[in-house]
Amino acid sequence: MQVDITNIIQGYAQGYFLMADEEGNGLGWYYSRQRALIPLDDRFRYPKSLQRVLNQERFTVAINRDFQSVVSGCADRETTWISPELHEIYLALYEAGWAYSFETWYGDELAGGILGIAIGGAFIGESMFYRIPEGSKVAMVKLVEKLRSGHYVFFDAQMTNPHLERFGSYTITDKDYQILLKQALSRRCSLN
Repeated sequence: MQVDITNIIQGYAQGYFLMADEEGNGLGWYYSRQRALIPLDDRFRYPKSLQRVLNQERFTVAINRDFQSVVSGCADRETTWISPELHEIYLALYEAGWAYSFETWYGDELAGGILGIAIGGAFIGESMFYRIPEGSKVAMVKLVEKLRSGHYVFFDAQMTNPHLERFGSYTITDKDYQILLKQALSRRCSLN
């Protein structure tokens, strides 16, 4: 499959995102009038029980140590919008330096991870998963720390849910999202 990286990045840079339907077919571009963001300021929060896990330092953090396994982990659920075609697209974006896996490890075992695309000062979270309890939550906290230190403008979660609300996720209008997106695209940020 030939992946047109330029067109895909242009789509994300305009606020669109790719998804397949729940059967893993019909890959297409989607747009949301309300966008969920994970705060990168003092509105970011997490349960006190997670602070104890962080203090124990059971997990180590890595970026792109096992990108392929993170994509597979994110797709491994009863119904998934990450089709085999989208999996290949993420791999092509990773190889071109656009897609990232932010991972937690328990020794040599992948505990959890977050899949995302970084464009300028925007981090667009595509999906997350865990294999060991708290693995993805630790990844979320450590990723927010990394995005803060890298001066990212926002962390786009696309759609909110009760799990993300525990971290302070909030929604903004399309108009406000486009303003932030314009700011983000003018920045040169790095996760490395």
